[in-house]
Amino acid sequence: MKENLFGKTLSQIRKLTDELSLPGFTAKQIADWLYKKDITSIGEMSNLSKKARVLLDEKYNFGLQKFNNVQESADGTKKYLFEVKPGQFIESAFIPETKRRTLCLSSQVGCKRRCLFCMTGKQGLQGQLTAGEILNQVRSIPEFQSLTNLVYMGMGEPLDNLDEVMLSLQILTADWGFAWSPRRITVSTIGIVPAMKIFAEHSDCHLAVSLHTPFDVERKLLMPVNQEYPLADVVAAIKQFDFENQRRISFEYIVFKGMNDTLRHVNGLARLLNGIKCRINLIRFHPIPETPLEGTDEARLMEFKEALIAKGITTTIRASRGQDIDAACGLLSTKEMLK
Repeated sequence: MKENLFGKTLSQIRKLTDELSLPGFTAKQIADWLYKKDITSIGEMSNLSKKARVLLDEKYNFGLQKFNNVQESADGTKKYLFEVKPGQFIESAFIPETKRRTLCLSSQVGCKRRCLFCMTGKQGLQGQLTAGEILNQVRSIPEFQSLTNLVYMGMGEPLDNLDEVMLSLQILTADWGFAWSPRRITVSTIGIVPAMKIFAEHSDCHLAVSLHTPFDVERKLLMPVNQEYPLADVVAAIKQFDFENQRRISFEYIVFKGMNDTLRHVNGLARLLNGIKCRINLIRFHPIPETPLEGTDEARLMEFKEALIAKGITTTIRASRGQDIDAACGLLSTKEMLK
């Protein structure tokens, strides 16, 4: 099978042009066509010689893939479904707001971490996405040119696919790539400490950590990863890096009724995050099948927010979007997989 060009870094493209005995400047031309021009085939790379295009076409595909389906909510949110391999589906969510147009990206097919509140985890890990498959979600939707922000918060744990995620970030932010500012990109993690350190050392993108409770005993029930990387280790890793300036650290906190929405949790969060300049994003729980969890009520959610702000922690409530479609992450792809 032919390899895809889309999703290769400039150094990877240089290697293949060397192998094809093409002039050195050809690599930069190819990168320009891949990431800066609105084309979908090698034949459209008009400033390459005919010989170069023939050689490339013999061994490579351009590498873009159309989405298979889209659901659109009354609030403008769209969920795009992609079939990356036969029977393997991923989804990405386009979220339009007044000043932002955000795309939520998947990084894996399924996930091995099995968080209690996550539909994707119920699929188990089916495969890793390549950098090209991650970026295809950006490039292949009609809203591509209008996007303002990217968040790696879709299916999968991004830092369990560290190499390909880092390659995709390189392509997104490099001058020869899409040339996005890293300040417009946020990568989420449940707290894979060794990979967090690599990410923090080699990327300037924002980091969001899924927290959901300040107490280890509770977090183990919600997120089995806490047995491997306890909260103290996650917080200690964060404190090693500079998140004081333009780069941001935030904590994601799904608020569950009667489980993590008490004053005890407010005080625990204040102690745990003491000394870290950060933001907590409170998230309403989108119900999923076969889970005992319920979302907290609106009055309690507002009280919880105000209590955290009173402790000096910047706290926001993330707007719930796409409630009239398959809003929960992984729900659309799971339904498609089970057809």
